[in-house]
Amino acid sequence: MTQQAHPTLFNLGFRPFFMGASLFAIFSIGYWLRFNQGFFPLNLSSLSPFQWHAHEMVFGYSLAVIVGFLLTAVKNWTGQQTPHGLPLIALFSLWLIARVLWLYSEDVIFFAAIFDLLFITLSIIAIAKPIIAAKKWRQLAILSKLIFLGAANLVFYLSALNYIENQVHLSIYAGLYLIIGLILTIGRRIIPLFVQSGVSETITLFNAKWLDISSLLCFLTFFISVLFFTNSAIPQIAASLMVIITTIRIIGWYTPGVWKSPLLWSFYIALFFIDIGFLLFALSGPLQISPFLSTHAFAVGGIGVITMGMMARVSIGHTSRNLQKPPARLFYSLILLTLAAIVRVLIPVFTDYAYFVWVNISGVLWLLSFTLFCSTFVPIWTQPRLDNKYG
Repeated sequence: MTQQAHPTLFNLGFRPFFMGASLFAIFSIGYWLRFNQGFFPLNLSSLSPFQWHAHEMVFGYSLAVIVGFLLTAVKNWTGQQTPHGLPLIALFSLWLIARVLWLYSEDVIFFAAIFDLLFITLSIIAIAKPIIAAKKWRQLAILSKLIFLGAANLVFYLSALNYIENQVHLSIYAGLYLIIGLILTIGRRIIPLFVQSGVSETITLFNAKWLDISSLLCFLTFFISVLFFTNSAIPQIAASLMVIITTIRIIGWYTPGVWKSPLLWSFYIALFFIDIGFLLFALSGPLQISPFLSTHAFAVGGIGVITMGMMARVSIGHTSRNLQKPPARLFYSLILLTLAAIVRVLIPVFTDYAYFVWVNISGVLWLLSFTLFCSTFVPIWTQPRLDNKYG
């Protein structure tokens, strides 16, 4: 298929999924803020509005970014073509239809489930085929997390449709922590490389095998225990160890040159909030801190900031633009998003006064951030590469 046979938007996976995810980030949070104002149009009986919000941010927004990233990265890792043109249009349409169906009555959740689960299943196949063909077995660790995300979404829909005992809470948190695990896995591979190649000084960032193994084992313990052993002290202990490990990562990967580019410092901001997420989780029991603060440290500060930074980097690099000179508005987009995380997480740690005011202010900052981000990158996603190559 030639470049002229379909819109440029469907030349490579990052284009439609990054644009869809970013626009959905505006729409879904705007919709959610209406609920905080006392108005929520969705007619749900088996699910709460909070569960809709959590599901759509985990399996709607975040999963779209992950699939767009992997469809693009796997093509680079393996040298094999990933879906483009009509197959990519079909895959993106499945994701989009599922999001739209959620806005109708609860009666169509069954059909939303069909489209959503088809989307993740076909995405797994599309990503697995080039990995297997190129025998890049190291990438199976990333693929396995995507498979588990699909399984978590399946459990969510089976619970929402009353086919199994209610496991909605488990499925949502499984999805959230799987995404954090995916960020930690991919981050270990690419953040040091991006920093070393992106700063002016010549540096070698700290990494150690014992740290990699410790991170894997502690996070796996945290993941399993937080889902299945909530009444024990194991989740808090594992979270405490993850605070130590992630802090060592941040210090070991730090160099002052990162502050010259939002494409670099955004990684550190995201890792900082993931670290704060583990810390708040560890302290939630003894200090009676709301568990939702830990959740939103992971979600807004961790996932939100790193996905925006990564979407920007991939979009700039894969359209032959200069990574050393990212669009000026990206800086302000990431600053606004960082402020949204601070207002949503850090301020409520120290005061519970006017809690929902802070929630709403954070939501508005999120909307401003992604609106500015989309105004910058929609033209990049929809226009050909600057070098006129296909991709």
